Amino acid sequence: MTINDGRARMPVPDPLPSLPPTKQGTCPVRDVLDRLGDKWSTLLLVTLSHGAQRFNALARSVPDISRRMLAETLRQLERDGLIWREVAPSTPPAVSYGLTPLGLSLMPVLATLIHWADRHQPAIAEARVRFDAGARKP
Repeated sequence: MTINDGRARMPVPDPLPSLPPTKQGTCPVRDVLDRLGDKWSTLLLVTLSHGAQRFNALARSVPDISRRMLAETLRQLERDGLIWREVAPSTPPAVSYGLTPLGLSLMPVLATLIHWADRHQPAIAEARVRFDAGARKP
């Protein structure tokens, strides 16, 4: 299959799956992409792909995240089954996080996306400059 937008014919992997119909208002693709497309989840998953870490180490690895947002994002990732949380009985309690098998299964997909973004980000930045230069002023 190819996509022809009048400018270039690009090969598309065959077959691209169709988006599944919604069931009771929930699209499974949107449900998953909403989690991965938020500001912090993917960064935390990639960080945890290098091994389990404690809360403060994660906070240092992703320095722009607030402690509240870190805790909330980790809670959502745990709820989705992508990470595990372990509390060691100590004073204060030592809390560690790591990827579950489901989270690990996501890493090849994220690696592909990261490599694509790294390779194509300059072209995207250039397209933005061209677009912005040609944008109409109100």
